[in-house]
Amino acid sequence: MTVADLPKIELHLHHEGAAPPEFIRQLAHEKRIDLSGIFKSDGSYDFRDFAHFLSVYEAACEVLKSPEDFRRLTLAILEESAANGVVYSETFLSPDFCGGGDVHAWRDYLNAIQDAADEAERKFDITLRGVVTCVRHFGPEQAKQSAYCAAETAGDWITGFGMGGNEGVGTQGDYKWAFECAREAGLRLTTHAGEFGGAESVRDAVRDLGVERVGHGVRAIEDDDLIRELVDREVTLEVCPGSNVVLGLFPDFAAHPIARLRDQGVNVTVSTDDPPFFHTTMRREYEMLHQAFCWDAEDFAALNDTALNAAFCDDDTRERVKKRLERT
Repeated sequence: MTVADLPKIELHLHHEGAAPPEFIRQLAHEKRIDLSGIFKSDGSYDFRDFAHFLSVYEAACEVLKSPEDFRRLTLAILEESAANGVVYSETFLSPDFCGGGDVHAWRDYLNAIQDAADEAERKFDITLRGVVTCVRHFGPEQAKQSAYCAAETAGDWITGFGMGGNEGVGTQGDYKWAFECAREAGLRLTTHAGEFGGAESVRDAVRDLGVERVGHGVRAIEDDDLIRELVDREVTLEVCPGSNVVLGLFPDFAAHPIARLRDQGVNVTVSTDDPPFFHTTMRREYEMLHQAFCWDAEDFAALNDTALNAAFCDDDTRERVKKRLERT
């Protein structure tokens, strides 16, 4: 068995961003929506930089207009994830894209997504949990509505709350109300930081929002004091190496700081972020990390242990996933 064949846990996956381009093209065809401008000639998503990526992402979401669309999308995502050895995944879901932030519509979308997740678990032996996210560049007021939707549906399946979007808009602290609302509902917290925002954005995320996980967080490598703080606070980074390379944060996998962060005691995990956009899969992430750092099965088992400990799921689910990991 190669390292790529090992079972895997993924904690950082954007639901709409995981939509296979052929799935989006098929929906667009069914609904007679012209999305030709967001695809390359080979059928893959076409974007120039991070800002343009966000525009293409939101354009692709234009065809996802009903709970049934999201049910079909969820099955497509989980079939692909399972084919790449993923046994447990957490997906970022935004009420802004699932019902426009209306809590009643959000419930309908969520029911459809959960129904698909249950079907996928029976078919593919993969477990999914949802982390509700607000979208940073939609602003703090809209984030409050997302947090309200999250709080109203918190439970065994919706287990976390976070924030994605453009790190250049506002500060982490601007969204404190939304995160406190989610925390009071019993949800566990993560947020994107330290991708384009620099090391200081990671510090702000940890101190101002009190998150236990940080999406990306790789710019922490620029600040030794911050690294020590992450270790002391036992914060886990949801690292997405392939995404970081494609978006130009680092020239290649060998230059990526995930190994240095891990060697300094930071809790790191591996995910794909928006896999079809960044031409990656969990198999490819494992293969590239193996090539870049000579990580072996023992290293990847340790990464999975870290991810399992950091997962936003209950103990029964954690034990079920642990047994899947131990099958190899």
